[in-house]
Amino acid sequence: MRWLLVIIVSLCILACSDGVSVQGDTIFPSDIQLKTGDVVFRRGSGFTSQAVIIAEHGGAYSHVGIVVDSAGVPMIVHAVPGEPDYDGDEDRVKMDSPEAFFSKVRAQCGAVYRHADSIVAQRAAQEAFKSYRRGVLFDHDYDSSDTTKMYCTELVVYAYGKTPYPLTDVENEHLKLVGFETDCILPSALLKCKDLRKMKAF
Repeated sequence: MRWLLVIIVSLCILACSDGVSVQGDTIFPSDIQLKTGDVVFRRGSGFTSQAVIIAEHGGAYSHVGIVVDSAGVPMIVHAVPGEPDYDGDEDRVKMDSPEAFFSKVRAQCGAVYRHADSIVAQRAAQEAFKSYRRGVLFDHDYDSSDTTKMYCTELVVYAYGKTPYPLTDVENEHLKLVGFETDCILPSALLKCKDLRKMKAF
């Protein structure tokens, strides 16, 4: 049983992506009006996403991103491995349409959470967009103390942390694995954040 738990938690740190390409339909509802700075969650359909759900004792989601304004169009910026836009594309902070982020091949379900202060949310989105424009690489070490590279939840916390009002009560979880040890932020930590309010789950 212990070896199974080690495998599950090990997969957890890889679970920001299912490593698939965008095809087919989307689960993103057409009636949702995203706002800049919204934090979006998705639950993947792959084995690694299921592993993070188990590791979080039944957590609802396995990946997160933040909504930005790209020339008046709502887009989602997120740090993700295994979703290249072209051959040779590095794992990095990337920007996708809501329909692509919530493609059926990437998501079983999703949710939108919103910060109470729209100005703070807009500033956080601007910081996330800057990370995308800089081409920040994905943090395969899942090191929350190093923002030269970022993983999915780290990017959201970092973006809000650059505003005058960082997200509160978002705690790292210490993971100690065979040959690997780190403190990282899991999606459930953002779900528990009192600064974010659920707008819709789908």
